[in-house]
Amino acid sequence: MQWFFKSVSVAVAIALLVNIPSLVIGQSLPPQSAEQKAVLEEAEQLNQQALQLYKEGKYSTAIPLAERALAIREKVLSKEHPDVALSLNNLAHLYYTQGNYQLAEPLYHRSLAIREKVLGKEHPSVANSLNNLGSLYNARGNYQLAEPLLQRSLAIREKVLSKEHPDVATSLNNLAYLYKAQGDYQKAEPLFVRSLAIWEKVLGKEHPDVATSLGNLASLYKAQGNYQKAEPLYQRSLAIYEKVLGKEHPDVAFSLNNLALLYKAQGNYQLAEPLYQRSLAIYEKVLGKEHPSVANSLNNLASLYYTQGNYQLAEPLFVRSLAIWEKVLGKEHPLVARSLNNLAQFYSAQGNYQKAEPLLQRSLAIYEKVLGREHPDVATSLNNLAYLTFPVKSL
Repeated sequence: MQWFFKSVSVAVAIALLVNIPSLVIGQSLPPQSAEQKAVLEEAEQLNQQALQLYKEGKYSTAIPLAERALAIREKVLSKEHPDVALSLNNLAHLYYTQGNYQLAEPLYHRSLAIREKVLGKEHPSVANSLNNLGSLYNARGNYQLAEPLLQRSLAIREKVLSKEHPDVATSLNNLAYLYKAQGDYQKAEPLFVRSLAIWEKVLGKEHPDVATSLGNLASLYKAQGNYQKAEPLYQRSLAIYEKVLGKEHPDVAFSLNNLALLYKAQGNYQLAEPLYQRSLAIYEKVLGKEHPSVANSLNNLASLYYTQGNYQLAEPLFVRSLAIWEKVLGKEHPLVARSLNNLAQFYSAQGNYQKAEPLLQRSLAIYEKVLGREHPDVATSLNNLAYLTFPVKSL
């Protein structure tokens, strides 16, 4: 089974296709005893259970299972077996999802090193590891480290798999996402467009991955303020999801959220609100009331009410969103920092600086610890804190 992830940020919902590989065929081994086979089957069951818990947003519960799967494989196989690399990769991604980049990075590196040594430097699994490590650096804002890894991943996939393979489309998408994050829209657009063309050709025009790709291209146009180009792409993406997956699928909720973000950016709050509400209702029904996607929807709906000046409706949503992030991801995740920042801005807008300042300070501390002092989010947080401090001192 392939691990195929979307990342959803608090401020902007965009699908980042991070290609976590399926269980690969390992190197040939001496005959295994019945006991060894049973233990390895247990490791695979643990891996599948961890995957299911990941899908449910239960990251803290999934991690011990992934750790046990890794320990079993290291003991029974060898520390340089491809299946060990797979377990390292999956555990790394769970840490990555929790925002624990310091724990994730060495595991990704070790997984990559094993694959390069055992499988060769141009194996598709090596490309997967490069892609994942590059995505980690991208999330940390370390674009200089991320770019060559993503480029090398793309080059391997084009050479080994062909230029129209779905994994090539994933690499194109992730590299485009990197350029978009840097504000280099001219580099990002042709990669998003090419990625979409591959998905459409290989999978057909009504596949969910095509819908995701449409949403990614739309998000680029939205970032450029080109709402006329973005809207029909978002609408087509939503239509595909609804037709193929049903109207209460999480990907439909994801697409509704994206379209609502567009309408909010245009100031069309009457169109945005029911989409946010429907997105939230789907997530709560399908994923449960404490899933990260629910927190994201609550935050976005709260932001809409805040923009409209409806503070009584906004505050409990911001507070509930923060509580979910903290419970599910831990108190030092970047999304917790962003949620703290949003709640602080809410209080600041009302002149409640005593409530706002400690939230901003905590947000800044998390960003500096997790992302490093030179990340753009640290600069934004410093700016927000300085802006808040000025009116307090001038009273």
